[in-house]
Amino acid sequence: MNSLSTYTLLVFALIVGGSLASQAGVNSQLRVALNTPIQAAFISFLIGTLILGSISLFHNEGWFTKESISSMPWWAWLGGALGAFNIAMSVFLAPKLGALVLAISIVCGQVIASLVLDHNGWLGYPRIELSVSRVCGALLIVVGVLLVARR
Repeated sequence: MNSLSTYTLLVFALIVGGSLASQAGVNSQLRVALNTPIQAAFISFLIGTLILGSISLFHNEGWFTKESISSMPWWAWLGGALGAFNIAMSVFLAPKLGALVLAISIVCGQVIASLVLDHNGWLGYPRIELSVSRVCGALLIVVGVLLVARR
């Protein structure tokens, strides 16, 4: 596999960020049409599942095995539940908060959780101690949330 530069990876991450901000708006419109956030989240996951399932069929990596499933930690199964919660809450919150407040609030929650996960080395992340610069960076995002949430 080719090694991608850090800048290329950052561009991809920025594109993902833009798609996440757009996804909440798209799913929010789906909620308006269906009149229910849970069904909108379901349709979103259904379409995503169909797309990923189709890609998996044509991708030459083989399917998971009974051994790989039995060796997983119990919490590895929570990704789908967390995804469902995230999509449903984004559908619910998007029309109430707007794109910017929703996006920066989500990022702020991710940063705070990431500090804890890194510091403790939980969920398979490498252990990275808290530092003044990491905490200050996180605090700047918290301040950012407070600034953009003011109306």
